[in-house]
Amino acid sequence: MKRTRICSVFMSIALTFAMAFNFAGCTEETAEQVTEKAVKSGGSSSVELTAQVKRNNISGKAADEKFTAIRSELYTKFFTKAVEDRKGENVFISPLSLHLALSMAAGGAAGETKDEMEKLLGGGMTIDELNEYLYSYYQSLSQGDGYKLSAANSVWLRDDSNRLQAKEDFLQSCADYYEAQVFKGAFDSGTVKDMNSWAAEHTDNLIEKAVEELDSETLMVLMNATVFDAQWAEPYDRNSIVDDSFTSVSGKVRTVKMMCSQESLYLTDGKAVGFIKNYKGGKYAFAALLPEKGKDIYEYAMSLTGERLKEILSNAQYADMLRVKLPKFSAEYDVSFKDVLSEMGMKTAFDSAKADFTNMAISSDGNIFIGDVFHKTYICVDELGTKAGAVTVIATAGSAAPTERKEVFLDRPFVYMILDRENNVPVFMGVLGDIK
Repeated sequence: MKRTRICSVFMSIALTFAMAFNFAGCTEETAEQVTEKAVKSGGSSSVELTAQVKRNNISGKAADEKFTAIRSELYTKFFTKAVEDRKGENVFISPLSLHLALSMAAGGAAGETKDEMEKLLGGGMTIDELNEYLYSYYQSLSQGDGYKLSAANSVWLRDDSNRLQAKEDFLQSCADYYEAQVFKGAFDSGTVKDMNSWAAEHTDNLIEKAVEELDSETLMVLMNATVFDAQWAEPYDRNSIVDDSFTSVSGKVRTVKMMCSQESLYLTDGKAVGFIKNYKGGKYAFAALLPEKGKDIYEYAMSLTGERLKEILSNAQYADMLRVKLPKFSAEYDVSFKDVLSEMGMKTAFDSAKADFTNMAISSDGNIFIGDVFHKTYICVDELGTKAGAVTVIATAGSAAPTERKEVFLDRPFVYMILDRENNVPVFMGVLGDIK
């Protein structure tokens, strides 16, 4: 039996699915039948078909303790598995991006493939219920004076009606719950440029190259792009930035710019100390955890669980004399999540013989399966605030106030997060092992 690769890309948060995708029951469109808006990117021939999928009104389901616990556990697992896979390096992922992209893909799964994805992504809840929760959370992403967290989704179809018929229910789900735009193109170098242009636009140009190429087996691409940009609630002034040292995981001592401040939220779990520093508006915050000297940062990171992280963050102590040093840094990261997701229980989706995405599409090329999942991120932390973006690509084929002085000087490798403070759930997580 032939097998067809499906590609998905997650971009800051971006998820790209690659597979030949055609609207079931559609014939050649005319200008009167569908609005076709060219993607404005260097002579693009890709056209937007979003108007062809009319969104339904969705009520959604507000985040509750169950959903928050599921997210916390899943997001921490994403992080610890990524750390395990890339010891010795800087690690930075957006669990939110992965969650949104994979859940959008799960809407096209069936049978054992669907069961595995529901267990992993929803803690056992159905994909329909998960969609309701994620829709409400997606709608809650907001921006205000000095802060922004936003996400966008898109579906890209190869312009070849003979190779694949997309399921209307799947496209409807992408539109209803994820507000996905729909495009079609030749899946040539021009389409690659269009996809990267879309990614750059929806990550404020933090990630400009989400897709390298599209091979002949790639039929559809789903993309989710997420961007974070926020100013500190209390920015640093010139006098609070000093030259200092940072000792990397390799033992190399580097001279860096350290931002010095006095904070009020102190973290500790007996093995590490840290702090929470708010961004403007107080909806999001930066958090860091610094293990004891001599402790391996990667071993500490891998020891975290959703419940433990929730406990650490929930038990933040007020401190009126908490001195903090945070280095200015920027980092880029990219990784394949295929093996990680398989180890986490999502096995059949990558199996060319067993994968079942019949609720997504059918292909004359054969069975549809996920070939790979790629994740790409960028972060910059400086005296003004933080900018972060992530891209995920899935390729498929077929509180007491202490009086003592406390200090958290991030002069060696540490774990860090961008937190949704309402639920104390990280939307980005990383390990800074070196500053270059």
